[in-house]
Amino acid sequence: MSWLTEYVRPKIRTLFARREVPDNLWQQCPACQQMIFARDLEANLRVCPHCGHHMRARATERLAWTFDPGSFTRIELPKVPADPLRFRDQKRYADRLREAREASHLDDAIVVAHGTIESRKAVIAAMEFGFMGGSMGAAVGEGLVAAARLAVLQEAPLIVFTASGGARMQEGAISLMQMPKTVLALRLVRQAKQPVVIVLTDPTTGGVTASFAMLGDIHIAEPGALIGFAGARVIEQTVHEKLPEGFQRAEYLLAHGMIDMVVKRTELKATLARLIGLLHAAEPAAAA
Repeated sequence: MSWLTEYVRPKIRTLFARREVPDNLWQQCPACQQMIFARDLEANLRVCPHCGHHMRARATERLAWTFDPGSFTRIELPKVPADPLRFRDQKRYADRLREAREASHLDDAIVVAHGTIESRKAVIAAMEFGFMGGSMGAAVGEGLVAAARLAVLQEAPLIVFTASGGARMQEGAISLMQMPKTVLALRLVRQAKQPVVIVLTDPTTGGVTASFAMLGDIHIAEPGALIGFAGARVIEQTVHEKLPEGFQRAEYLLAHGMIDMVVKRTELKATLARLIGLLHAAEPAAAA
């Protein structure tokens, strides 16, 4: 074979070969089915520019969107026993944890950080639904306690982004004990006279709703977020009635006085900064 076939032809094929197109350039909105350029979606904080549907977001994205750029620091959370009950269903709980950690690059379903929001100090605890459905086990309970203690130490407001399917069944009664533990964590912040703001995102259900998620000083929800304890089908079977349209959605809860406001994600940072300014205003100086 000549140098034309051994050298020149492969070079030409390389130069003119069809480039592979990444498969994540576009994303389809689950509400209106419109295709959205991934870069535009990220710039709009994962809110559909066509219909306004708020897609689910990662805990790390919540931190980046809410804190001032470069102002926040994540803290290391307390370690808990990985598999206290040696639980196994279709697979071992330890294996589920390992897979969730590899997929999410997180230790568990919560991240905590401190920084500033429009130059105002704050501590944020954000739940990660992508980690086993944001289920609340011992690690989430300890993470929220750590966030509460940090807020007290820094004399800063505590903001919690909830996103959870409820208690983590693989931890049994240990998971249920996180409900009173997280309630007491918020009490620590209140005793220090610091405000607690809960941001309810899609979905917030089960034991999280039944504990700390509904005990903030201010409750904000993102548009269309599913918020409730039991599923709608279970409730219908229990009360034997057809539930109203939009039941357990953020707008329905707002209309019935269960939450304080529904805020678009693109306006959330400014809203949180304004609330911190109102709830955490410095005490007036004593008269001379």
